[in-house]
Amino acid sequence: MTESFVRSVERRAGSPLRLRQRAVGGVGAVVWDAALVLAKYLERAWPWPGGGSADGGGGGGAGPVAVELGAGTGLVGLMAAALGANVTVTDLEELQDLLNVNINDNKHLVTGSIQAKVLKWGETVTDLPSDPDYILVADCIYYEQSLEPLLRTIKDLSGNKTCIILSYEERTMGNNPKVEKRFFFELLQTDFEIEEIPLDKQDEEYRSEDIHVLHIRRKSRR
Repeated sequence: MTESFVRSVERRAGSPLRLRQRAVGGVGAVVWDAALVLAKYLERAWPWPGGGSADGGGGGGAGPVAVELGAGTGLVGLMAAALGANVTVTDLEELQDLLNVNINDNKHLVTGSIQAKVLKWGETVTDLPSDPDYILVADCIYYEQSLEPLLRTIKDLSGNKTCIILSYEERTMGNNPKVEKRFFFELLQTDFEIEEIPLDKQDEEYRSEDIHVLHIRRKSRR
């Protein structure tokens, strides 16, 4: 495996998560700020609102089912699994070894379950939970060519009761404002409703005015 370095992420209770990152390997090989904000929001908001069968997990019943898209190092999914969710973290083939190393390194902290699987956005979704309680997405809105494939995958995976919890860092350089506008206002709002989580509902330390946390649900069909 490529040379790696470790990022420690404290938790409110228990030992920290320890995430290996790669010095090289593209955007998926490091922990991004929006992933930290989302992971810490999930921790603070547990049990999460809005999903089909979430019951708080770890309390005698089965925890909620979650699928993470574009998982990268696996931080968000690992935090969810440590809380009691049953998580499938997904990314491209080239990130599977990093995901599995991080899952193995933190398996003693998992109270739900977690596994890694290959998924390329826009392709037919197979061997993943259908209509999961939650879809988790951290900082995946930056390449214009990936917007429609990402939305197609979200549509294929989600059911009427699925809550998509998405974080992204608002960027003002280059093409980023156009990309964000196209995804949220031209593509996503056709079939989904968006609720932004205010800063005072997020983690007291891991939050930023530039990083947005959203709850996204399918629009009701009358």
